[in-house]
Amino acid sequence: MTLKENDKLKLEEILKDLDKYRPRRKGWTDRKPLPAGAEVGPFDYYQISENLQRSIPLPAAHAMGNIDPQPDCVITSEIASGRFEDDIRRMRMAAWHGADHMMVIRTTGQSHYDGLIEGTPEGVGGVPITRKQIRASRKALDLIEDEVGRPINFHSYVSGVAGPEIAVLFAEEGVNGAHQDPQYNVLYRNVNMIRSFVDAAVAKKVMAGAGMAQIDGAHNANATAREAWKVMPELLVQHAINSRYSEAVGMPADKIYLSSVPPTGTPAPILRMDLPYAVALRELFHRYKIRAQMNTKYMESDTREATVNHVLNILISRLTTAHIQSTITPDEGRNVPWHYNSINAVNTAKQTLNGLDGLKEIVELKEEGYLPEKAREIKERAILFLEEILEVGGYFNAVEDGFFVDSGRYPERNSDGIVRDTKGGVAAGSIIERDKDYMAPICDHFGYNNLPEHEGQPCDLIHGCTLCHPEKIVYLDELDPEDNVQKRLEKTKEHRDKGLLKPEVEWYADGWVNTTLFFPTGQDMAEAAAYEWAERMGLENPEVIHKQTMHPAEGTVMEIKGQVQFDIDSSTLKIPEKEELLDENEITQYVKENPMQVVAATVGEDEHSVGMREIIDIKHGGIEGFGIKVNYLGTSVTIQKVVDAAVETNAQAILISTIITHGDIHRINMKKLHDLCVERGVRGKVILVAGGTQVTNDIATESGMDAGFGRGSKGINVASFLVKKRKGMQ
Repeated sequence: MTLKENDKLKLEEILKDLDKYRPRRKGWTDRKPLPAGAEVGPFDYYQISENLQRSIPLPAAHAMGNIDPQPDCVITSEIASGRFEDDIRRMRMAAWHGADHMMVIRTTGQSHYDGLIEGTPEGVGGVPITRKQIRASRKALDLIEDEVGRPINFHSYVSGVAGPEIAVLFAEEGVNGAHQDPQYNVLYRNVNMIRSFVDAAVAKKVMAGAGMAQIDGAHNANATAREAWKVMPELLVQHAINSRYSEAVGMPADKIYLSSVPPTGTPAPILRMDLPYAVALRELFHRYKIRAQMNTKYMESDTREATVNHVLNILISRLTTAHIQSTITPDEGRNVPWHYNSINAVNTAKQTLNGLDGLKEIVELKEEGYLPEKAREIKERAILFLEEILEVGGYFNAVEDGFFVDSGRYPERNSDGIVRDTKGGVAAGSIIERDKDYMAPICDHFGYNNLPEHEGQPCDLIHGCTLCHPEKIVYLDELDPEDNVQKRLEKTKEHRDKGLLKPEVEWYADGWVNTTLFFPTGQDMAEAAAYEWAERMGLENPEVIHKQTMHPAEGTVMEIKGQVQFDIDSSTLKIPEKEELLDENEITQYVKENPMQVVAATVGEDEHSVGMREIIDIKHGGIEGFGIKVNYLGTSVTIQKVVDAAVETNAQAILISTIITHGDIHRINMKKLHDLCVERGVRGKVILVAGGTQVTNDIATESGMDAGFGRGSKGINVASFLVKKRKGMQ
């Protein structure tokens, strides 16, 4: 099975024979950087990697040969639709825009589960992580990798009391990276501390055996603390504990990624506050890699605000280092992670990283003054924090004393930290010491293991474990007869088979739409008006997802979402044929070799000049930019004067803009121009082009013109037509 550019993913094919699917590669894959000075199109770059075979460039790339340089660091797309079959589609979109780290968020509360789950139930706040979901996603990513020409890393979470089981599942199924941090279990899931660290040792050993990348969870502290910018020393301490523990149990240093999240957000002076922290982190932990992410604590319903913070965060990545640049959908503050905003986040990262390419070649961080002094202060506070942990008897005692996620700036404490009991929490008392004759003939085993002497793998004693012999894996399909992927696909089968179209933002044909409104009143009145508007427009389940005051009395911007229930039959749609435009360089070269001049004017009793000037002027990408000489006669010009000017200047084309009236004056003007050119004997020598807000090519050609250009036309449309038409006349 291969993917074709203009064909949709066939989910039924992905689901077929999943019991036989095996991941074709395991372990994490970084990008392959190109040497400094590598050229892509007309530019050279210092911090890029190999190009993709297929991709969608940034919008402005059309003016630069549609180049799509790929930054040097891995880019993450975080996905949390609740249905893996829709996540797969979002992964494909994200990969085409440059993401190569698909981080699938687990469903709410899954880290509370005490075992694995099977099938493909629908999730809340994320996807239920199951064997079938992972296999289907990894199988789809294999195809997407072939399509874009780059390895794509699949990622999820190893936490909760089922952490070791999840780690084995991931290792078996080719998951490439995962979050694993025992402190996350302790502080945020109240898993017993001893159980959490024992489970982490087992899970990390399994992850290391599969070559998986490990990301820690220290960033959760500054997303949780009341005054997040004060917990910077604690963040360093949490990084230190997890990274050193990871190495101690067998995780290679080059597979350890520290999750670095800038502690503040605007309107705080974030560069002055967050950059010293970023420098301190990288100086203390230079042996490890950095996964940079933005801080979700300061994401409200304004996507513009979130995007600006994202860009400022990436500036810190470029001023320091980032091996993975994670992205958060900018509408997360609304709790509506829609797929096009996931792609917007990926594009924000790609655009900013490209724009800041080679930043450290032209600026450098000061080695004296505020920055190094502040970085040193943060490190000193972190070291003192660690020393105090040792003084009170270690990490467990420190947690019992509420050291962590306290919003005081260490050594100050506000006594609002998270407190856990070493003897309490989920799964307390569940750790059992191994007997002296304990033997586990399996690979990637952590801890005491009384194996007999033998050659080869430990699992040879049982003729192979599932990590070495995947055919031994017991594959279970759907367990719930109603909540499963087949049932969900049945509901949209008609849409997919018949090509019925319905707007969507999260799930296939979910019918959700988003509308921006402005009401000249205050917030409360505007919100009430928005709901009334939604009802009159026929939107079901309306909900205001953003409101912002422009002025307490003068106006409020509202965004409201709602659902529509009607479908559009794609077979009934009439799609106009697209004009094939000549390449800009081809147009310019032709005009250089075959000089061309035109006469242009707004004719009749029409004083409008904007549309014509945008077609002409080089500033707006007009035909002048291709070397075409334009004799512009102005507005309210008679047809007679236009033709006279064309004859006098030996013009190759006449361009007119004409007003639209109830008396069909636009048709009259075009016909008059054609007839007068015939009368003067120049019709076969001069190309006639008309434009206007309501002019279409059909109306223009019916009235004797060679072409008509309406609303939305650009200079290149006209220039391309003139060159092609003139070639045909020669």
